[in-house]
Amino acid sequence: MKAIVLKTPGGVENLTIQEVDRPTIKSGEVLIQVKAISINPVDVKSRSGKGVYGRIKDENPLILGWDISGIVVESQDAKFKTGDAVFGMVQFPGHGKAYAEYVAAPASQLALKPQNITHEEAAAATLVALTAWQALVKNAQVQKGQKVLIHAASGGVGHMAVQIAKYLGATVVGTSSVKNRDFVLGLGADAHIDYHTYDWTAHPREFDFVLDTIGGNNIDHSLEVTKEGGSIISIPTGLNEEVTSKAASKGVNGYFILVQSNGADMEAIASLMEKGTLKSHISQTFDFDRMQEAHLAQETGRTVGKIIITL
Repeated sequence: MKAIVLKTPGGVENLTIQEVDRPTIKSGEVLIQVKAISINPVDVKSRSGKGVYGRIKDENPLILGWDISGIVVESQDAKFKTGDAVFGMVQFPGHGKAYAEYVAAPASQLALKPQNITHEEAAAATLVALTAWQALVKNAQVQKGQKVLIHAASGGVGHMAVQIAKYLGATVVGTSSVKNRDFVLGLGADAHIDYHTYDWTAHPREFDFVLDTIGGNNIDHSLEVTKEGGSIISIPTGLNEEVTSKAASKGVNGYFILVQSNGADMEAIASLMEKGTLKSHISQTFDFDRMQEAHLAQETGRTVGKIIITL
């Protein structure tokens, strides 16, 4: 089968299409013929030697990627049968091997793809939707009536988080550049902040929960507007101690989370997508042999919604 292999960390030229052995599956796993793959910032970071590269650097062949949607062609688990359309984030933060025509995955990390969405839309609702779900529902336990701030609300995690927070009954404010204001409000956000011009120090500490997908100075801005006793979760890696200490000085609960593969969470996301409560936004789609271009597009940091690879 064809797979995109990373020989050494570095630029996009290090992603090369090669013929590799089709994976075999063991008990509890399914073999998936991949129809769509989602690209994330962690893919770009890992390709360059950061992200989760340190966890998987000794794998041979090293195949990046975690987000897939496709068709089960072989099953060794009663949960899924041959012909089922499934989607999920596989083996994260381990070796997902998603940049391939076929992927072996634990059945426990997958959900049936709703019939009313495409494989592209399904692949787009994996890592980012899981991150938003695990942050808002499982960690922060956002409640109806709370006020929530979502940074980078037009991005991958952000556009899912806005929709999930609204589903939970929160009042939601999203940040983005002014050009993406209408998109953010269209997701259901109650208000929009242009992060280029907003004076964070001039506003009250009004938010019960803040989801920070950016890091850096954004943590300081967030703490200016988070209520005492409120919470901030930061997604960017390497910031856990910084978030915790800065937040504590303001009387805020601050912590870092790393998304984990989880089939039960995927099933919750699938249910919301089936009902039309949660929708993926796809900004660009590339063929499998244009993976390098997809990485360059993701590297810009300007993606609205998601970038998808089709097979």
